[in-house]
Amino acid sequence: MKSFALFLFAATMLPAQTQPLHLIPPPGVAVPESDQRALKGGLDRLAKRIDALRGNPHVADVMIFHKAVRYALEGNEFFTAEDIFRGKELLRLGNERAADLERGDAPWTRATGLVVRGYISKIDGSVQPYGLVAPPSFAPDRAHKWRVDAWFHGRGETLSEISFLWDRMHNMGQFTPRDNIVLHLYGRYCNASTFAGEVDFFEALNDVKKNFNVDENRILVRGFSMGGASAWHIGAHYGTDFAAVAPGAGFAETKDFFGYTKRGTTLTWYEEKLLHLTNATDYAANFFNVPVVAYNGDKDAQKQAADVMATNLSAEGLTLSRVIGENMGHGYTPAAIAQLDTMMDALARKGRVSYPREVRFTTWTLKFNRMRWVVVDGIEKHWERARVNATVEGDHTVKVSTSGVTALTLDMAPGAALLNPAMKAAVVLDGQSLTVPGALTDGSWVAHFRKNEAKWAVAEDDSKTLRKRHDLQGPIDDAFMSGFLNVRPTGTPMNAAVGKWAQSEQEHAAKLWRTQMRGDAPVKDDTAVTDADIAANNLVVWGDPQSNKVLARIIDKLPVRWTADAVTLGARRFPAATHAAVLIYPNPLNPKKYVVINSGITFREYAEPNNSLQVAYLPDYAVIDITTPPDPKWPGKVAVAGFFGEKWELLPGDGQ
Repeated sequence: MKSFALFLFAATMLPAQTQPLHLIPPPGVAVPESDQRALKGGLDRLAKRIDALRGNPHVADVMIFHKAVRYALEGNEFFTAEDIFRGKELLRLGNERAADLERGDAPWTRATGLVVRGYISKIDGSVQPYGLVAPPSFAPDRAHKWRVDAWFHGRGETLSEISFLWDRMHNMGQFTPRDNIVLHLYGRYCNASTFAGEVDFFEALNDVKKNFNVDENRILVRGFSMGGASAWHIGAHYGTDFAAVAPGAGFAETKDFFGYTKRGTTLTWYEEKLLHLTNATDYAANFFNVPVVAYNGDKDAQKQAADVMATNLSAEGLTLSRVIGENMGHGYTPAAIAQLDTMMDALARKGRVSYPREVRFTTWTLKFNRMRWVVVDGIEKHWERARVNATVEGDHTVKVSTSGVTALTLDMAPGAALLNPAMKAAVVLDGQSLTVPGALTDGSWVAHFRKNEAKWAVAEDDSKTLRKRHDLQGPIDDAFMSGFLNVRPTGTPMNAAVGKWAQSEQEHAAKLWRTQMRGDAPVKDDTAVTDADIAANNLVVWGDPQSNKVLARIIDKLPVRWTADAVTLGARRFPAATHAAVLIYPNPLNPKKYVVINSGITFREYAEPNNSLQVAYLPDYAVIDITTPPDPKWPGKVAVAGFFGEKWELLPGDGQ
């Protein structure tokens, strides 16, 4: 990952709108007309074959080639003359796979060595590629559970789908442990596995699980540079799923790595809180539950990531295991590779303990709410630390201590073998002994608890209660980590300037999604949205209650009031001729999904030169003063912004 330090340190001293832009991906080379004709013709022919193969379970493995060339041609992303040749070759390979499927075969599913595959994303319906290194010992009928090492690549500003696929067909990679599968993530290009890039990992891994007999307790997470940052992020937030984590270099938080702290840069109060979403340092305690081995060269500036994580682990009473490359900058030494392989092999043999007797867990948001058999269902206040320490003592007692937690589930599946099914479980929660109804039967046991003021009680179902819960807790960017649909207004806006701004922001959001998240943002007119759309998607509505018919249906059930005269949030009132509402909220038409008003992902061009800046910038709601034009960081002047409370209520204080 390039740091672009000189550019960034100079640029961030300037107002966002005056910064020189360093956009990614950069412009490509000119493609001769003859090559353009050949590529367009090849795309058309392959597209017809793909259409005829719809419904085939392996069609995504063909679509990845078509998408790679289409995006390069449409987006001016042939970065070298060699890329043009590669594009033609990928179309040829796509046709070969299509012919195989037409004959009823898919030989690449049985192949060993380097294999490229794809899946259809639940987020936007796009096809996304991934690479595999399948060991020589692989055979579909072999009775073996496979270890999987997931590898996150470093920053590559020209890492188009063409470049990624070509590399994954010709390069074995830095680490290829024997007799296991290596999963190479595309990660939706170059975002250090945040947001859609984060989801890409789990979707690709799930696709591998469909095609291989994966050992759930021997999945390891590894990466270097930007990929090291990905490994820190995934390991700290989702360590419950993995046997070990091995980040190399990279970054683990934003402010120190980027230089905000050193320069004394002041962030808005909500930017500060939102960093608790992505900073791995804030989740250091979770490495109690999953082994982590960090690597860096001793002369690499990016050793800062391991240094700061070591400090934060130490504060939790933990010691970070480290491997250092001697006399090495930004890379691995042969000795370090050998040492890391030995350590990772040992951890893989040991495997993940799905149900350890002790669990320690910390989180700042219900987005990340599980560690092994401990599930946090409610917290006192988002973006303030919550903790759970839980221990099984003997064969029927569970002792739990919490802070900042209001609802909790203890969830032990069959086979956990921690509690005696012949005895009734005893739970001591923050010193309070609770009688848990029901008894263990097949070794499974689930108990729900909720705190009322200072007392805990066994919980009842509250699924119909409006409150923040896992995957329904905000902020705005969370809506773009599952299926979403842009809803385009067809009516006349209440105020022409706001209507023009909303249209421009929708187009800008679609462009960012294409360039940064490598998908075509789904869109429908407001008049075409169906009940099925509402049931399946987060709705992203653009415009105002007059121009957008879907927004008109729900505006009276949202915490914002919006008329031709004013946009009102609580006690704050803003002229509607010059202000627009932006927010995320449970959709009144389907409270299991979000509705978002007038926003896409909230990081903009300002964040493109450095991956540590690709974080959430806006909280749950904001009012935008459009008299200040959008710039590379903001959609306009943020007149007010804040977070809804734990019951999705508008709170006094936060920005009001």
